[in-house]
Amino acid sequence: MRIGVVANLDRSWGGIYQYAVTFVSALSEVDTGDEFVLFVYEGDRVLLELDDIAFERVALRVIAGPAGTLASKAASLLPDDVRAQLRDAVGRAMAPRGGGAPDAASAARVPEVDNAWAGFFARHGIDLLLFTADSELAPTTGVPFVAAVHDLQHRLQPEFPEVSADGEYERREARIGATIRHATAILVDSEVGREDVLACYGGEGVDPEAVRVLPFLPAAPVSSPPSSREVTRVRAAHGLPEGYLFYPAQFWPHKNHERIVEALGLLAARGLRPHVAFAGTHSGELRELTHAQVMTRAVELGVAEQVHDLGYVDDADMAPLYAGATALVMPTFFGPTNIPVVEAWGLGCPVITSDIRGIREQAGDAALLVDPRDPESIAGGIARVVGDARLRDHLAAAGRARVAAYTREQFVERLAVAIEFAKGRISERGRA
Repeated sequence: MRIGVVANLDRSWGGIYQYAVTFVSALSEVDTGDEFVLFVYEGDRVLLELDDIAFERVALRVIAGPAGTLASKAASLLPDDVRAQLRDAVGRAMAPRGGGAPDAASAARVPEVDNAWAGFFARHGIDLLLFTADSELAPTTGVPFVAAVHDLQHRLQPEFPEVSADGEYERREARIGATIRHATAILVDSEVGREDVLACYGGEGVDPEAVRVLPFLPAAPVSSPPSSREVTRVRAAHGLPEGYLFYPAQFWPHKNHERIVEALGLLAARGLRPHVAFAGTHSGELRELTHAQVMTRAVELGVAEQVHDLGYVDDADMAPLYAGATALVMPTFFGPTNIPVVEAWGLGCPVITSDIRGIREQAGDAALLVDPRDPESIAGGIARVVGDARLRDHLAAAGRARVAAYTREQFVERLAVAIEFAKGRISERGRA
């Protein structure tokens, strides 16, 4: 088969970007006898480590501004009149019945584009598409597809504005719901992720066998331990002291930066003043507001000098930042699994993370679990790790063992099995 890969390689997408890089790289090792074509959104820079992959590449043009979804960025090389038709069809699919916010039925509708996308991908000879994240584009192509679904937090935790406010719930439900209902196979990162898909959409005809587990791997830039010299150089370049805590995450409310700062305030009152390095962007209204609240809170609590706002960090600096940290502190509310935890394990960095479903199963005994809702619990976890070298050694060793139990070869094998499953389903439908 000739298989198209629609990959989002925009660094601003954080974990989804890292997943896409690993996914595309792994495909170069998949031995299914298929030919792969890489479709890359116009403007996305392909990493050097992907340059040697002998995939044909096709650019997908940007036809819309950012709107909080991958597919708002996706476009095609279709003629202008067909692209206008596509936009109109998507608008009709998203439109509410009788005004107001879209209801569940209207949100679940699939855009109909009269096989315009099918014609586009047919011109490239595509028999199957692989999407590295859920996408409005996926169900419009007329081509069987496999898609990764990374979380269903709009269903599970709609109280967070980034997944619900200003129509975001409806947009996510339309995009994710259509992706899941119409996929030939669905990739999830864990058994908990599989349970979530089946709990939320299993009653709508989703085949449990089609939901395939493909756990995360550390991305290439953080897969090899740096030298001590490099750790020292990067720490100095970012103005960090020895023994800092590290948290690479964009400033979304669910990432919970503010409670880390509040934990630092509690510890300062007890004479303990660890530093924390935040690496992540804060563009966009909600992230700007969240960032401002976090930094204001640090000033109010007298810990501003302990909070290092690194902003966007180059890939080359990430491994040294992990390796030089006393611990990763990640009291996020979202899962079910998180890539920074896996990256920290691979680099011997102890992990403090959230004691919630999904993350709890990911971490096992290789992390110190805290209540993300309680600054006192976070402060206690930080104090234990900072003050106990034996605990740090235990967590680092347990993390290395946990990440070593799942290899790149296993990732490639599972990916190949998922592709073969999808090909088998396509053959079955062809014979029906």
